[in-house]
Amino acid sequence: MRGASRLAGLANALRVVRFRLLSDCRRVSGSPVRLQPVLICGRGRVVIGHGVVFGWPTSGGFRGGYCHIEAASNDSTVEIGDGAWINNNAVIKSEGPGIRIAAGALIGSGVRIYDSDFHDLTPGRRHDGSPRMGAVEIGEGSFIGDAVIVLKGVRIGANSVIGAGSVVTRSIPANAVAAGNPARVVRSLAQPPAPRAQGQGADSCNSPPASAAHRAAAPGPAPVGCGGIA
Repeated sequence: MRGASRLAGLANALRVVRFRLLSDCRRVSGSPVRLQPVLICGRGRVVIGHGVVFGWPTSGGFRGGYCHIEAASNDSTVEIGDGAWINNNAVIKSEGPGIRIAAGALIGSGVRIYDSDFHDLTPGRRHDGSPRMGAVEIGEGSFIGDAVIVLKGVRIGANSVIGAGSVVTRSIPANAVAAGNPARVVRSLAQPPAPRAQGQGADSCNSPPASAAHRAAAPGPAPVGCGGIA
C-alpha cells in the first residue's frame, strides 16, 4: 500500500512539473502551493498572493485533472489573494477587465469564472464581433461551492456562500447565501439558524472546524442552520 501511495505521489509530482513547463504566461508573480497541476497561460498578468493553494487530494478529479488560469489578452489580469484555496479543476479565465479573488476565499472543485462572453451574441457576428465584458470580484472569505459558474460583471460580497451548481449572473451582497440558476439570495448569514427538527443530532456548526480545503472540497448537504448549501 505504501508503495502504491508513493508511486501515485511521484506521478502527481511529475504532472505538476509538466504543467509548469506547459504554462506560457510570462507575467506571473507569486508561488502557490500546487497540490494539483496548474496551467497558467495567456499574454496578460497573473498575481498570486501568499499561501494560495491549488487542488486537494481527496476531492474528485484530483489525479486526472488540472486547474486552468488564463489572462488571455495583454490587458487581462487575474488576481488571487492571500490564503485563497482553489479546488480541483477550476477554470479562471479573463480576456477583459479582470478577475479578482480576495484573500481567504474558498473556490470549490469544477468552478468556472469568466469576465467575458468571449463571442458577440449577435447572430452573424459571433466570429468577428465584440463580446461584452465586465470585471469579476470574489469577496474576502467567500465560499463558492462545487461546479458554480460566475459570469462577467459579477461581484460576490465578502463572506457570502454560493450553492453548488449555481450560475451567478448578477452581483450578490456580502454575508448572503445564494443559490440557483440564475443565483438568487436565499437568506442572510446574519439571520439566526432555523430550529432543529426534533430528534435531529448535533450539527456540524458545533463540530470542530474542518480544514478550509475540506470545506471547499466537500461542501455537500449541510444540516439545518449551517448555510452550507454548496
